[in-house]
Amino acid sequence: MNKYLVIGNPINHSLSPKLQNYWLKENNIDATYDKIKLEDHEIKNFIQDIKGQKIAGCNVTVPFKKTVIPFLDKLSPEADQTQSVNTITFDNGNLVGHNTDIAGFDTAIRKLNFSLKNKRVLILGAGGVVSSIIYALKNMHVQEIMISNRTRERAESLKVLFNNLKILEWGNLIDFDLVINATSLGLNNEKINLDFSSFGKNKLFYDVIYNPHETHFLKLGKQLGNITENGKTMFIYQALEAFKLWHKIEPKVNEETYKILNND
Repeated sequence: MNKYLVIGNPINHSLSPKLQNYWLKENNIDATYDKIKLEDHEIKNFIQDIKGQKIAGCNVTVPFKKTVIPFLDKLSPEADQTQSVNTITFDNGNLVGHNTDIAGFDTAIRKLNFSLKNKRVLILGAGGVVSSIIYALKNMHVQEIMISNRTRERAESLKVLFNNLKILEWGNLIDFDLVINATSLGLNNEKINLDFSSFGKNKLFYDVIYNPHETHFLKLGKQLGNITENGKTMFIYQALEAFKLWHKIEPKVNEETYKILNND
């Protein structure tokens, strides 16, 4: 029986096993999927277990999306461009790093029917998934991408991968059409202490966090009269792309898919 895992730290919040095991059962695939918390020094040996096929493949979440790269043989073009890996496959003797976060985010925004062409986007945070979001946004032909991170240097480092990013000091916000919380603030119900009250209504407040389903950031956006969306659809569709890479089958996404995740 093939074994798949998601690695991260923290990892308790991850609903990946719930979703992947549901799809495995739906498609009569003899495999299991679980989550495991790792430390930095354990990554190399874990990746070698995939090469040795003790583990068939894995997903990668915060904070290891970049950490795993030196231990892989190849990167997909998207993973290479973003220097971010969230899915690892074993193909023809090679460990291959993929980025399915891009497709997940793109699908989530398209399903909202919120056109981003020539719009201004503010991203809060500069870790894990942010390079994937920037990659997707550039393909949506946004007018401007602004990044604000508590540690400015991490935001500046994204300029190595992407041109024309505007870096803002944390707390010095300017007008936007879409604001994305890509920090971990909200996983444990923390508040983002930023003032959005002067930017008007009908903006899109998007949080990549999907568990809990409504963070303080989204509650605040709603109170101010804005559209809000959590990361659940992005999560489902990045998982779908990973499932396709491993099993060569596209699982169904329907009401039931969302329902099995609504336990947060």
